[in-house]
Amino acid sequence: MTHSKVLAVDRLFKAFGDIHAVSGVSFAINAGEVYGLLGPNGAGKTTTIDMICGLRKPDSGTVSINGKDFSIDPKSAQQSMGVVPQEVALYEELSAEENLLFWGKLAGLSSKLAKERTEHLLHDLMLTDRRRDAVRTYSGGMKRRVNIGCALLHNPQLLLLDEPTVGIDPQARANILEFVRGLTAQGTGVLYTTHYLEEAETLCDRIGIIDHGKLLAEGTLQELQNRLSGDRLFVLEGDFANADPKQWTGFADRFRILSQREHQLILASVDERHPSDCLRELLDIPVRVDNAMVKKPNLNDVFLQLTGRELRE
Repeated sequence: MTHSKVLAVDRLFKAFGDIHAVSGVSFAINAGEVYGLLGPNGAGKTTTIDMICGLRKPDSGTVSINGKDFSIDPKSAQQSMGVVPQEVALYEELSAEENLLFWGKLAGLSSKLAKERTEHLLHDLMLTDRRRDAVRTYSGGMKRRVNIGCALLHNPQLLLLDEPTVGIDPQARANILEFVRGLTAQGTGVLYTTHYLEEAETLCDRIGIIDHGKLLAEGTLQELQNRLSGDRLFVLEGDFANADPKQWTGFADRFRILSQREHQLILASVDERHPSDCLRELLDIPVRVDNAMVKKPNLNDVFLQLTGRELRE
């Protein structure tokens, strides 16, 4: 697998009036890599994607596709990428085959090549048996698959997938994720945004967490988990409504609070103490603990620590 950069985003800024939608975002994607861009609604994900594919002009900063500055040769940059927006963009009265052929010709392919690529994609996306039915008769998952196919007809080196599995059933989601994995095996670089943490955890090679227009952290899942004192968190259940752990003697030196709710406290140990020692200390706090457990941090815990809120809020 080649590791050349298919996308490099450098210090992108975009403001709408007083709102800084994107503030100095930088990241890169290699060929054959899935890069997950995660953030709650309004975090700046879609604005970032709009600037990468040329729908919006950055106020400052650069986007480079295959080492070439997008602004110098937008046409060539756009030919190297495929874009799948959140909203399904298809001609509902046409069949899957007709939609694919239409987009292929729009992308500048010859009739022969458009037909060849359409055949391949219908097969790979498991749409062959319904190829001639009008798209309006398809399920949400099938429409999403056709939408992805339209973005792939010209064989792009970079694919931008903006929430491609929203509102579809688990089987359809599994099909799409498997298909994306197959693309990376062929060397396609993928920028993937999602609200589903389990998708990002299993699919993405690296993950960037964005909120309020800023990239707060990026890395592999393991690297992001390591930000939270390695591989374990402590979850306490009890009555924490009026508790102020910061006032407990020495507590803040030994534990970092990630989340406090009325009946739950999530903590990370500040140092490398053994979990059993930590649990003993936690059972000594001045609040009655009904339940205590140790768990591996997931992406939502990392997100909680960085942003103070959960990804799906």
